[in-house]
Amino acid sequence: MARISDETRTRNEQAIRAAMDRLLRGDLPSGGKTDLKTLAAEAGVTRTGFYPKKNRDGTTRPGPYQHLAEEFERRLKALQDAGDIPDPRDGQIARLKADNNGLRERLAQRDATIAELTEFKTLAVSRLAAQHDEIQRLRRALQQPENITTLPVRARVDPNRPRR
Repeated sequence: MARISDETRTRNEQAIRAAMDRLLRGDLPSGGKTDLKTLAAEAGVTRTGFYPKKNRDGTTRPGPYQHLAEEFERRLKALQDAGDIPDPRDGQIARLKADNNGLRERLAQRDATIAELTEFKTLAVSRLAAQHDEIQRLRRALQQPENITTLPVRARVDPNRPRR
């Protein structure tokens, strides 16, 4: 494979840096991400230049633009650590994950509330059943007068009435 000239390499590095700046500002092409694939496509270079190469003897050497790929990853990580996410999809994913966690918490709280209310309902129904049974027992007792002893009625004394 032919080697590129120093002039071409310099021109490609300038194109990569310009594309890197655009991507890190959030100016993404349609269907693109903030990644090396999109960086290579925007700069008009092959992606393989960002990765290490193997010599014929099996040793590895850095790719011609590997230092730029490392710089891109470093700058991207710094932006993400600062809370600035240049890729709108990454921001959307982060927002959806936060929404998902919030919904999971709300669901757990609702499940706990439902469990408490179910327990309360069971207790209330059992108390109502016991009260109903007691009312039925007392009604049956009223219908059977032999179980009831009538107390003598005493004459009430009116304090305003003169005594004889």
